Amino acid sequence: MPSSPAISIVVPLYNEEDNVVELQKQIDAALAGRDYELVLVDDGSKDQTLARVQRGDRVRVIIFEKNSGQSAAMHAGIYGAKGDVIVTLDGDLQNDPADIPAMIAKLDEGFDLVCGYRAKRKDTPFKRLQSRIANFVRSRFVGDHVRDTGCTLKAMRRDCREALLLFNGMHRFIPALIRNMGWRVTEVPVNHRPRIHGVSKYGFGNRALRATMDMFGVRWLNSRRTRYSIREERHG
Repeated sequence: MPSSPAISIVVPLYNEEDNVVELQKQIDAALAGRDYELVLVDDGSKDQTLARVQRGDRVRVIIFEKNSGQSAAMHAGIYGAKGDVIVTLDGDLQNDPADIPAMIAKLDEGFDLVCGYRAKRKDTPFKRLQSRIANFVRSRFVGDHVRDTGCTLKAMRRDCREALLLFNGMHRFIPALIRNMGWRVTEVPVNHRPRIHGVSKYGFGNRALRATMDMFGVRWLNSRRTRYSIREERHG
């Protein structure tokens, strides 16, 4: 029997008081008629984000004691998800929930992880150039074959989460970690929208310098990881 909910939508939140209500409306519209839950992970917000969350039967909120970073919030939400399919997206409304159904349909074609890539990014020229260089270097160094790992919008089968080991910066290497364990990864173009409210929480130091150091660790980790499959278990 299929599990319920069938789909878990995981959203890390940090000081998104002006976005969270609209985000919930758009997710509900995009997944109308589907069996889903919304897992919101509040990463120690200091504004009114928690107070503005619209509670309901579909909504679960994980509240961190203190700000722990995007990777920690993503990991907590993914491992707290109950659905067979797990979708991740940002809480700043730059990812478009309307893209989610097409990504889930791509999983039905036999893929295990579907990564969105922002074909027309609504960022500054410097930020686009910075990301293009970082993605080029990272993709070839760790072999994830993904052009835009910075796009949080992803859909995966729940079993894929066993590949995700928590460390600062993990969210940038989700495709590399999952592909290395033998799962099938693909990409689809997704809509990208300009940020209307709030400010980006991640600057040049977070995106480039730390990611460069993390690449060496992920490459080493992937070279040492292995999987096993149990044929049977006998008793007596």
